[in-house]
Parts: sequence; C-alpha cells; structure tokens
Amino acid sequence: MAEERQQILILHSNNLNLTASVVAWALFDGAQPIDDQMKTGDADEPPYASVVDAMRDGWRVIQLPQPPNELDPGYLDHEFVLERMVPAP
Repeated sequence: MAEERQQILILHSNNLNLTASVVAWALFDGAQPIDDQMKTGDADEPPYASVVDAMRDGWRVIQLPQPPNELDPGYLDHEFVLERMVPAP
C-alpha cells in the first residue's frame, strides 16, 4: 500500500451554508516540503468557490464553524476545516 500524507484546507465562507462563497483560505500540504507550502493570500482566487466544491473534489469536512463571536470582531466567522489524504511524493 502506498504511503499517504494529509492535506488540511481551511475555508472561510460568507455564511454557514456549504454553498456560500469562500472569502479566505489557507492550505497546509503534508505531502510537500515546508518551504513549498501555500501562504495564506498568495493567490487571487480561492482554490474552491465553496465548501461543497471542495467536497466534490475529495476533501472531507472535519470541523464545522463555531457560532460567530461578536466579542472578537477580528476573528473570521464561518471557518470550515477540511482534509484529504494524498500519495506521498
């Protein structure tokens, strides 16, 4: 069996609906060297338009958003955490 590595994708949408537009994102790719990681905001377009689009591409949702925190306006609401396993390089 081929060795696998985990990828973690964090998507922030503009509401709690899985089809809502992605407004911010970050990706950590356990299959790539640390120097080759995507930095948050290093692309003009998100990797997926919605959480559902990511799910259709094989990502699994492992954390749903927590209720919005009105006391901390600096926190991005509607954070979905997804993962997938990919073959190791």
